[in-house]
Amino acid sequence: MARRGRVQLRRIEDKASRQVRFSKRRAGLFKKAFELALLCDVEVALLVFSPVGKLYEYSSSSIEGTYDRYQQFAGARRDLNEGSTSINSDENASIHSRLRDITAWSLQNNADESDANQLEKLEKLLTNALRDTKSKKMLAKQNGEGSRSRANSSGSRGQEEGSA
Repeated sequence: MARRGRVQLRRIEDKASRQVRFSKRRAGLFKKAFELALLCDVEVALLVFSPVGKLYEYSSSSIEGTYDRYQQFAGARRDLNEGSTSINSDENASIHSRLRDITAWSLQNNADESDANQLEKLEKLLTNALRDTKSKKMLAKQNGEGSRSRANSSGSRGQEEGSA
């Protein structure tokens, strides 16, 4: 049986052929994403925009939840890359300010007697505070893991050098 040759990776000029190839490749990509999620028990989200701008999506769980998780991770990573290893005074003041707002709201209002607008305001305050807390937690975990892995790698190097 003859084997197919390697496909040259270049733009397909014929529009109809390009559309057929896109459809087949997209189906294969989505199948691989499904298999990866199933076999490895991982969370997968995939967004593909066709040449005409049509959206195709696959997610092994809620795509919104996966995107929110990505945003938290990206925010924490961005903070880490900027060299932020601890909460600075501005961030600390912001968190304390939000907590004061939440406390003041709860002292002034009774949740059982509040209208929808008041409850939405409280929900927004709590959501923002929770998002910031999760971001700080993720950053702290990354900093802790990073320092432990650096310590472990330098420790193992020291052992190797000592044994040589």
